[in-house]
Amino acid sequence: MKKRTILAAALTAILALTGCVSTKTADNPEQKPEPVADAKPVILVVSFGTSYNDNREKTIGAIENAIAERNPDYEVRRAFTSQIIIDKLKERDGLEIDNVEEALDRLVADGVKKLVVQPTHVMSGYEYDDLAAAVEERRADFDAVAMGQPLLTDDEDYARVTAALLNATAEYNSEDTAVVFMGHGTEHESNAVYTKLQENFSEAEAHNYFIGTVEATPTLEDVLSGVMLGNYSKVVLEPLMVVAGDHANNDMAGDEEDSWKSVMESSGLEVECLLRGMGEIPEIQQIYADHAAAAVAEIE
Repeated sequence: MKKRTILAAALTAILALTGCVSTKTADNPEQKPEPVADAKPVILVVSFGTSYNDNREKTIGAIENAIAERNPDYEVRRAFTSQIIIDKLKERDGLEIDNVEEALDRLVADGVKKLVVQPTHVMSGYEYDDLAAAVEERRADFDAVAMGQPLLTDDEDYARVTAALLNATAEYNSEDTAVVFMGHGTEHESNAVYTKLQENFSEAEAHNYFIGTVEATPTLEDVLSGVMLGNYSKVVLEPLMVVAGDHANNDMAGDEEDSWKSVMESSGLEVECLLRGMGEIPEIQQIYADHAAAAVAEIE
């Protein structure tokens, strides 16, 4: 019996040293295994999320891939901010995606010490502010943390996004066609990004390009007024959002009488809807990849 006890103790000690078992003891039950010393640094890509599976991989997935290609020394992970979407995906598809707090907990548990958080937000509005605050609260859990910028941050971003959208819609750019982008809109001061982007289209002589929002200004009425003044006979609608989710499929392209499509059709316009999120556009993906790379440079 004594030999068996000695052998068991020796085996437990060996396994504990190799990390195969917990090093908790009766004297110290709260003791946890030491994290892996050489855990790979992580870029956590944080998105609002979408329940549209095909569009999710064409947009959020494509952005994540672009970021991973630019940063091969980093592991890229995903988190969503919308708990409603997270719960829906788990119940409907059995797909489990971390929210931000869960993702940060997992990073700590995995021993990650170097972290970049890259949002796929269009602007630094309420969602971005909440994310930045959540990351700041956990900063002490890591040796180095950096936050990447949202899509529209500086003048170069606006110029690149304008060029990307013009290039992606070049086949629709004609004298009789108005190209209309539907943004989300916010009460946050960052709603000014829509006006600034509209100014960029004007500077590019793209006077048949219009930007409106679902929940703020410019409104659908503002956009429709501009379209009618321009005597356009056709309108192409496209979301000014990373994914083509509920807003794009329902508020923009739905058959309800108050959708953007229906309102414009009732005004005598021919309407075509492009259910394509900005995340599908390679040039947009590269802007996010550049922002993530800049954040990586901050902590290297």
